[in-house]
Amino acid sequence: MKKTAVVLAAGALGMFLTAMTPVQALAQQAAAKEQKLDRLEELSKQLNLTPEQKAKLLPILKADAPKLEAIKNNTSLTKLQKLEQIRAVHQQSDPQVKAILTPEQYQQLQTIRQQEIQSMAQRKRAAQ
Repeated sequence: MKKTAVVLAAGALGMFLTAMTPVQALAQQAAAKEQKLDRLEELSKQLNLTPEQKAKLLPILKADAPKLEAIKNNTSLTKLQKLEQIRAVHQQSDPQVKAILTPEQYQQLQTIRQQEIQSMAQRKRAAQ
């Protein structure tokens, strides 16, 4: 009898934990989305964007974000392939970005992007 109660309790606990998973997943997605928005806001501050520039640039960067995230998370790609694909995404949006930013802001963005790539590489090395 006690064995049955323990098995039932364990089963109920398992169902409860499984039921929480979608909620946790949604919370995790919301946190990731908020973090991405925070990064875009930080970039806006670093580049000292005008409200007009920000309104034009943020949709472009938001459109690039899922592509870049997919590349970063693709475990089948080598580091070199990831780097090449990240650069390709940047090159696709660069004409639009360049038209919005001043030459100084564009150069600063290039520096920030390069630092992010180097930081990503360092984190990967540290994780190994």
